[in-house]
Amino acid sequence: MQPLDISIVIPLLNEEESLPELTDWIARVMLQNGYSYEIILIDDGSTDGSWEVISQLSQSHPDRIKGIKFQRNYGKSAALNEGFKAAQGEVVITMDADLQDSPDEIPGLRAMILEQGFDLVSGWKKKRYDNALTKNLPSKFFNAATRRVSGIYLHDFNCGLKAYRKKVVKSIEVYGEMHRYIPVIAKWSGFRRIGEKVVEHRARKYGVTKFGLDRFVNGFLDLASITFVGKYGKRPMHFFGLWGSLCFFIGLLSISYLIIAKIVNPEVSLSNRPPFYIALTAMVIGTQLFLAGFLGELIARNSPGRNHYLIEEKLGLG
Repeated sequence: MQPLDISIVIPLLNEEESLPELTDWIARVMLQNGYSYEIILIDDGSTDGSWEVISQLSQSHPDRIKGIKFQRNYGKSAALNEGFKAAQGEVVITMDADLQDSPDEIPGLRAMILEQGFDLVSGWKKKRYDNALTKNLPSKFFNAATRRVSGIYLHDFNCGLKAYRKKVVKSIEVYGEMHRYIPVIAKWSGFRRIGEKVVEHRARKYGVTKFGLDRFVNGFLDLASITFVGKYGKRPMHFFGLWGSLCFFIGLLSISYLIIAKIVNPEVSLSNRPPFYIALTAMVIGTQLFLAGFLGELIARNSPGRNHYLIEEKLGLG
């Protein structure tokens, strides 16, 4: 079977009006460039007629348009993860279904993967048509914080229009609300050739936005989580043990000083001094952190992925 040039992965929620126009537009771009392709539409628990539209499109183009329907709404990360599992193209493109992402960007994104050697290319919607107060301004703070923490200098981490080398999407797992941090996940998996392309952002034509302000609060929590897991997921004792030991020994030194002071001057009270209780608290917290590290090591040692490593190449092995 001839390998596909491109897989288009499109998660969606209540986008029945835009799907025919979007798939027609993609088909025109593919035909103009002579690409072989597949479109994978993932219905994330829509309550409108989105699945019926997907079914009709798939029946009309069974070799091009494929569909996945969730029983309920699981979120964009789950939809992308299932789409990545199903994708067979040499290059995988993700985009939103609301027509705010332009399929005309696909050839340029594909060229950056295959000709310029990037593993992942993220779109940058430099000129946006969103509400400046509720979306643009918070997005700038969010992206600035993510750049600083991750060391990946992208302007728009959450842009739905991205291109991936096939190996990338087959090597990573997207869960929870981690779709915002796919470049970070890819970096921690060893894919460091991450680029950016300025792309067109179109005004929404149908429906309403599916995102609220709570995504920014959750986004920073997810960033802390992905950063911790990326650094210490296989060695939690290196984090908890370090801080636990430091906290315990600070408390121990403080207690020792207070005891020596008591021996030197018996008239000095020990138990009714605030430093005494602060030192005890530090020792208790240090012990708890150390035990958390041990428990984390036990969990990591028994996890299915404890010895899962991505191998780029082998020589002289069968």
